[in-house]
This record gives sequence, structure tokens and C-alpha cells, in this order.
Amino acid sequence: MVVLIDTNVVLDYLSLREGLYENAKKIMQLCVDGEIDGYIAFHTVPNVYYILRTNFSASQRREMLLELCDIVTVISANHSGVVKAIENDEFSDLEDCLQDECAKMVRTDYIITRNIDDYKHSDTKAISPEDFLNLV
Repeated sequence: MVVLIDTNVVLDYLSLREGLYENAKKIMQLCVDGEIDGYIAFHTVPNVYYILRTNFSASQRREMLLELCDIVTVISANHSGVVKAIENDEFSDLEDCLQDECAKMVRTDYIITRNIDDYKHSDTKAISPEDFLNLV
């Protein structure tokens, strides 16, 4: 099974978010164990680096991201995918549309996210961490 892991789930994992970390950790462990192929979108990397700046030093954030890149593969949308995302006004958030374009690049089965409603116009099915773990 191939999945794209949304930024919010990555942040749950890296920042040990109370009540959310355990499911994110289980998903990452599935990637480590080779039970699923996990991907993150290219823009997740700078977003995570920026968001974690208040709690972690630059060197800590770089180390966290390097460790993340050992677990999942970073995928980027090509030029036409980015243009499609910009032109797609069905998504209220460009980032979510870019996530969907990245997911299509590797033909993922699911986008794992806590924001299911943000993906109602997605070509790739969005699934919550809980529902995904119940599925596998």
C-alpha cells in the first residue's frame, strides 16, 4: 500500500503531540517495517521546519527532518501538477491541492490526514490516521 502522509500527521509525530502522537508513530512504524510505502510532499519539509522553530533549534529541526527522510520518501509535483493545483479552485487551500497532486505522482492509495474535509475534492481518497490503522 502506498500513502502520502499529510503535514499535520508528520507534525503530530515529530512534536509528540499529546493524543495524536501514538497513531502517527504507528503509521511511521509501518513505513519503517516496509508494510506500507510512505511519502510526504516536498513542501512538507520547509513547512515543518518553519512550524517547529519555536520549540526546536535549527540543528534539532534539521536532524528531525533527516530522520524523517530515512522513514518516508519526499515527492514533488512537476510543473504541470503545480499549475493544475493553482488553477484548481475546488480546494480552499492550495497546500492541500498540492498534496493531492503529489499523491497522484506516485499513485498513492490514500492521503493520511486529520483534515478529511479539506480533501473532499481530492482525486486521492483521504483517510484519518485512526481509520487507516483500522484498515491495515
